[in-house]
Amino acid sequence: MNTITITKKDEIVMRLVHYFITEENYVPIIVNGVKDEVWLENSEAKYKIVRINSNYIHNNEQLRTDLFKIKNVMRQIKKKTVSFTMNTFNIFLDVNDEVKPLEDKHIKTVILKDGSEKETTKIIPFFPSIENKLIKDTKGIDLILNVTEGINAKTEKNNRIYEATFKPKKIIITYAIMTICTIMFLLTYALGNGSMNALTLYKFGAVSAPAIQEGEIWRLLTGTLLHAGLIHLFVNMYSLCIIGSQLENFIGKKKFLFVYIISAISGSLMSSIFSTTISVGASGAIFGLLGSMLYFGYHYRLFLGNILKAQIIPLILMNLFLGFMMSGIDNAAHLGGLIGGYLATMAVGIIGKSEKNDKLNGAIVLIIYLIFLIFVLFR
Repeated sequence: MNTITITKKDEIVMRLVHYFITEENYVPIIVNGVKDEVWLENSEAKYKIVRINSNYIHNNEQLRTDLFKIKNVMRQIKKKTVSFTMNTFNIFLDVNDEVKPLEDKHIKTVILKDGSEKETTKIIPFFPSIENKLIKDTKGIDLILNVTEGINAKTEKNNRIYEATFKPKKIIITYAIMTICTIMFLLTYALGNGSMNALTLYKFGAVSAPAIQEGEIWRLLTGTLLHAGLIHLFVNMYSLCIIGSQLENFIGKKKFLFVYIISAISGSLMSSIFSTTISVGASGAIFGLLGSMLYFGYHYRLFLGNILKAQIIPLILMNLFLGFMMSGIDNAAHLGGLIGGYLATMAVGIIGKSEKNDKLNGAIVLIIYLIFLIFVLFR
């Protein structure tokens, strides 16, 4: 019969891994070419990377080589997760007494010489809850069982959130908005002189700064349901179908509807401030959906980092550039919608990612932003 031998280093590694995963919401990441090391990632934390190294560091030269390796891995993760800054909390468990930690502004190194409670107190200034949340009393097989049970429970919870977020759902709001826009387009021909006629668009509720200032507030929304010409309608509805269906699937119907309405209003307000002519179209609201997708993608950048870099950000920049270069495009509405959608998503939050303070801050900034636009328009 085989017996399981657990060293002090093994025990402290298990205790630390259990703590960082279950209490600090870190997840394990695979780093190729490493041995006797554990790498954990939490893109929302101050220290986005926690690295636990059980290898023996016998001199300063080996330490410098080790730090070079850490920085190389940090660059890779930073690039993958579209992070501007990245700090690593580096834990050594086996270091020669003569070796002293090297100073680095992005790497905080702590040396734990053994698995005693006294040594783990060195982590308290950086992760205060470890004092009460670290498993301390159990050892051997009981420790393995406790650690495994805790990590499995946390992993199962994260998997449920991930599945609820990304599993395919029935899309309703996006298609409903597309249907309303199409009906409004047809009505401009059935009850007016067509979608290219300025007077008809005005009567149907086009965005008009003077009319809004006179009290016709509904134009902030109705104008986003109108389109000038078949090409204008087709381009916006195609964009709404692609972007809207994905975002509605990710954040849910109620949050999506809120984000869309706020984006539409924000885009119309910004358009009214910078334009004296009437404007129509859902593009401001669609830019708001892009802003929302930007916020969502950033918080799930470990999974969506490549999409964020290769699709979402280039699409936003390209469309803004075309708006500035070409006439007839309401770039003010695009910018207003983009900002409104981003802030609206901050306010409603993302399941499993947003804390109460994040949502409160998002709501406060969104309200201030909308009040500022209204003040400027009606001053």
